[in-house]
Amino acid sequence: MDTRGKIHVLVAHADDIVSAGLQALLAACANMVVTLAPAGAVVADGPVDVIVTDHRNALLCCRAPAPAKARRTPVLIVTQKDTEWDVHLARMAGVQGYLLHSDGGVQLELAVLMLGRGLRYMSPSLQADALIDPKIASLTRRENDVLMLLAQGCCNKTIARELRIEVGTVKTHIKGLFAKLGARARTHAVVLGAQRGLIQYGGRGLQL
Repeated sequence: MDTRGKIHVLVAHADDIVSAGLQALLAACANMVVTLAPAGAVVADGPVDVIVTDHRNALLCCRAPAPAKARRTPVLIVTQKDTEWDVHLARMAGVQGYLLHSDGGVQLELAVLMLGRGLRYMSPSLQADALIDPKIASLTRRENDVLMLLAQGCCNKTIARELRIEVGTVKTHIKGLFAKLGARARTHAVVLGAQRGLIQYGGRGLQL
């Protein structure tokens, strides 16, 4: 089969059912050659123009060192994650395309075509929220750590002990969180953080 001029797509989604569906939809496109990666691997035997994968694997793929003098393969995320923070993390990592599971086959084909041409593509349902509040985007790693501990009901002394910093430094971080989130109190900061996808459940539960 002559594959010259076609877009070579690697489907490497963590969910086997989603992978099978993506492969079937893209294989029906006459201008694409689709390969299904082994479970849990984002690897291919031959050249790849676009990688279609899940949110976690996309971040890992984009953050991995690029081969010397080689063009990094464009990555398209297909996911259920739709918070502004999830999208922000993907864009900051270098992901070129972002689709939701609710998007149809037409959007999938269009996204792959655009990435194959060196362009970007965002799910239409996310475009209105694509510009994350710059204050939220500017949360530091330490402020994120403090927010997670606030969500677990930790007091300032506990946060200081967990992060190995001074109580006064914890208060400074909390003040910064309030300003960036527009929060009036600790509980309010946790609620706003959860609404924006900044807080991920880690097993200890949220304490509101």
